[in-house]
Amino acid sequence: MTLTLGLPSKGRLMADTIAWFAARGIEIAQAGAEREYRAEARGLPGLEVVMLSAGEIPRELAAGRIHLGVTGEDLIRERVAQAGIESLARMGFGQADLVIAVPAFWVDVETMSDLDAACADFRETHGMALRIATKYHVLTRGFFRQHGIADYRLVDSQGATEAGPANRTCEAISDITTTGTTLRANHLRVLDDGLILESQANLWQSPTAPRGDAAWKTLTALRARLDQS
Repeated sequence: MTLTLGLPSKGRLMADTIAWFAARGIEIAQAGAEREYRAEARGLPGLEVVMLSAGEIPRELAAGRIHLGVTGEDLIRERVAQAGIESLARMGFGQADLVIAVPAFWVDVETMSDLDAACADFRETHGMALRIATKYHVLTRGFFRQHGIADYRLVDSQGATEAGPANRTCEAISDITTTGTTLRANHLRVLDDGLILESQANLWQSPTAPRGDAAWKTLTALRARLDQS
């Protein structure tokens, strides 16, 4: 049995992942046409590569259909936090912060405690819960619970989350940001204590994928390279 590695299938994350493995003596090249989701690995016998979207990799790891996978910590913690998936290495790229951001003109709302008060005022004024738009329901709900905030409503974001307050589909957001440029362009700012998660790409290991002797040997060899890097 080979050791199966799921890699991001496109974009900067794919390019950075291929470079990261190359630095550890494992050359990964796409097989066939550029848009085919197949790849070959050289430099580590017994390693099989499959190309998947970053969003698919957490599911495949949790189901045990791949042994290893590269994706962001935000996706693992949001989608399969209870699956026991282990990080073998933080990879140093794909950094992004999951944050709570509010309209810049909310001058009296600087902290989560201020947001709690704003939620109460919003309820009293409008007779409904203040809406937080996000794609990260699990992480956001847990963060609000940590801060003792209960009177709010999460709104599922299907598009550009940062546009929600201007479009009046929500009052505040919980979203991923890298530089903050898009937030500022939409007249939003991050709360002083509104950082939910500092995420980056990790190499993850499935706890349930079956491993024969050959796959175990390949994994042991890979771990040795990681320890030396």
